[in-house]
Amino acid sequence: MDLISLDIETFSDIDLRKCGVYRYTDSPNFDILLFAYSVNEGPIGVIDLVSGETFPQEIIEALVDNSVIKTAFNANFERVALMRYIARVLNKDVYLDPAAWLCTEVQAAMLGLPLHLDGVAQVLRLTDQKMAEGKALIRYFCIPCKPTAANGGRSRNLPSDAPVMSQTKSNTIRTSIKFTPQISS
Repeated sequence: MDLISLDIETFSDIDLRKCGVYRYTDSPNFDILLFAYSVNEGPIGVIDLVSGETFPQEIIEALVDNSVIKTAFNANFERVALMRYIARVLNKDVYLDPAAWLCTEVQAAMLGLPLHLDGVAQVLRLTDQKMAEGKALIRYFCIPCKPTAANGGRSRNLPSDAPVMSQTKSNTIRTSIKFTPQISS
């Protein structure tokens, strides 16, 4: 394995835009919901962590191996989130070296492309565009909800609360994993 392209969907009760990636991932409520990946530009896989699936050992080994290049749109977020998540799962300190990561958002910026995935897909006229309902799905699962009588007082939506997780998986697959080779080529 030489290259792994990835995208994650996460949850935290901390507002990422107000507090940044370190405080966001330090929350005891931080979680990775979905992990989409492609090894050496091969088929895309999705690990549904929130529904109980786990990382295959070879993926964990690739993530901590500095000789394997990891690519992601906004790679620092993915790197820090995965570092915190894997450390929690393995119950030991984990450091994911930034030198082993390529950021396709930075590559897009260097080419004068937009700094958001849907804009990159539109400008490059990619076949797979972001799903219009993608933002609503991300908000539903990745941002805390207000506890109400209608939702049973919960502050977080889980796959068992709505049958739309499969659409969220499709949106994740359609985004940065498929964009990465086209930006970096």
